[in-house]
Amino acid sequence: MPAGYAEHSDTGVVVVGAGPTGLLLAGDLAAAGVPVTLVERHENGSELTRAFVVHARTLEQFDQRGVADDLVSRGRQVAALRLFDKAVVDMSGLPSRYPYMLVAPQYETEGVLLRRARAAGVQFVRPAELTDLTQDAQGVTATLEDGRTIRGHYLVGTDGHRSTVRRLIGEPFPGRSVVKSVMLADVLLKDEPGGAATNSIGDRFTFIAPFGDGYYRVISWDRSKPAEDRDPVDIEELKDISRSVLGTDFGMYGPRWSSRFHSDERQVPHYRVGRVFLAGDAAHVHSPAGGQGMNTGLQDAANLSWKLVSALTGGPDLLDSYHSERRPVGSKVIKGSGALLRMAMLHSTAVRTARNELVTAALHVPAMARRLPLAISGLWVKYPAPRHAHPLVGTRAADARLRGSPSRLYEALRAGRFVLLDTGGLHEREAREVATTGRLDIVVGVDPDAQSMLVRPDGYVAWAADSAYPDSKGLRHALRAWVTG
Repeated sequence: MPAGYAEHSDTGVVVVGAGPTGLLLAGDLAAAGVPVTLVERHENGSELTRAFVVHARTLEQFDQRGVADDLVSRGRQVAALRLFDKAVVDMSGLPSRYPYMLVAPQYETEGVLLRRARAAGVQFVRPAELTDLTQDAQGVTATLEDGRTIRGHYLVGTDGHRSTVRRLIGEPFPGRSVVKSVMLADVLLKDEPGGAATNSIGDRFTFIAPFGDGYYRVISWDRSKPAEDRDPVDIEELKDISRSVLGTDFGMYGPRWSSRFHSDERQVPHYRVGRVFLAGDAAHVHSPAGGQGMNTGLQDAANLSWKLVSALTGGPDLLDSYHSERRPVGSKVIKGSGALLRMAMLHSTAVRTARNELVTAALHVPAMARRLPLAISGLWVKYPAPRHAHPLVGTRAADARLRGSPSRLYEALRAGRFVLLDTGGLHEREAREVATTGRLDIVVGVDPDAQSMLVRPDGYVAWAADSAYPDSKGLRHALRAWVTG
């Protein structure tokens, strides 16, 4: 039996792929008491370090799991992004406890999530490679390369852009390559660039951001010099590209890690096929512009995990809503990051100059200055709501101060249950019986004029009512639809 391998025959959910998406998902399931087995082909995790930006909405999700402070302490907070020469995107006004981009190596994010998953009781099977899967009306059987099988009620593929799970269920991955050779490197700099910086000229592009440990992540490409993913990265080429697009190479030296990859824009038609689900890069890939890849995958996991728990513990079957909620988000991220990439790759000097002036001017318009940081941070996401629903339904629930302990809404969400934020006790009677089932917690906000809200375990609003207009009937309907079934 290989080192680190554990034998399992039955489990609640099989998760394939131990990158950030798989670790968050598995940790959520185990924390809720669902037996979960995580299959990973590498001995020590995904062995990738491409992602390095953690955005505000992801940090809020980490806060709702009690691990945000750990990760924040391991990264560098960057509150502004210099975009297209002179334009500056200011993140400091975000309506969040995390008004910045956190720059941290992917292995730090994985480490925080791995420790949580282990503490919650996730069973790891690694190194082991999935070779086949079959599903029936009762569950899914996963076959590993050594012939062993794992049986689960559901299986989730979080195994990256070359997903074996996606191939085995016959799901296509339509799209195209947009940059054929992207260079990544973690380097030291003799001169501080003052936060994060990015620019492009013609075929050349460079992005530089600080990790906080003295190293900087560099993303560069030169479309006039295509290379294979396996080709080494030459720091002299990185310096040359940086000088041509940023005016300096900041004294770049001492790379500790480097890699190449090609950037695609692709998305599966279906995030669910029977009892099998796809999340993260297994479901969607897009350009590195905006640093959305890992963050979007983590939001997939946060959306899916509690719905699996509900289906497995006698609650409503909400699993189809995973596709209907998350696929449109993935599509918008592909379009948004693609638009940024295409703006970065303009060839004409006159057109680039016009782009720079236009973007700079747009960011001086208050509405745009608010909108772009919201889009980058992930705070913009809104899920579909019924007609005539309160405007807050489907939106992210902002953190709120509570009476007593826990003292914040996001702390109350750490139990993994629905939370009724009740203003003035107007709706407690309707929710009290549901609370006895262990699926709902009732908390009271400090602000008497704030809306009452039924908040889903992923921090999005399922029902809301203004303090002056109680909606007992609407709450009862929402509790049946979302909590009790």
